[in-house]
Order: sequence, then structure tokens, then C-alpha cells
Amino acid sequence: MSDVSLLLRIAGVGMIAAVICQILSKSGRDEQATLVSVAGIVIVIIMIADRLGVMFDTLRGIFGL
Repeated sequence: MSDVSLLLRIAGVGMIAAVICQILSKSGRDEQATLVSVAGIVIVIIMIADRLGVMFDTLRGIFGL
């Protein structure tokens, strides 16, 4: 997966979560809106988890840890 594709997917998840949160907030369901926000964050973290692992390995190699 290319970096641009990953960025577009993250942006898409963020926009969808924001729209759903706004709809839920306007209808008085603030608890569900909060859960949607947290779910969006978790989805993004799962999407970038392997990239974070590569980044930490690179940092370990640079600093010799």
C-alpha cells in the first residue's frame, strides 16, 4: 500500500467519523458520538500499526538500541 493511499484512507475514516459524530450530536446522542470518535481513532491506529513498527525498528537502528 502506498503512502498516498494510506493518507487517503485515514482522511476518509476521519471524514466519515466526523459526519456521523455531527449527526449523532445534533440528535442528542452524545454518548454514541463519543463512541464513534473512539472507534475512528482505533481504526486509524490499526491501519498504521505496521508502519509504526517499521518506524520504531528504523529508530532503533539509527540510535543503536
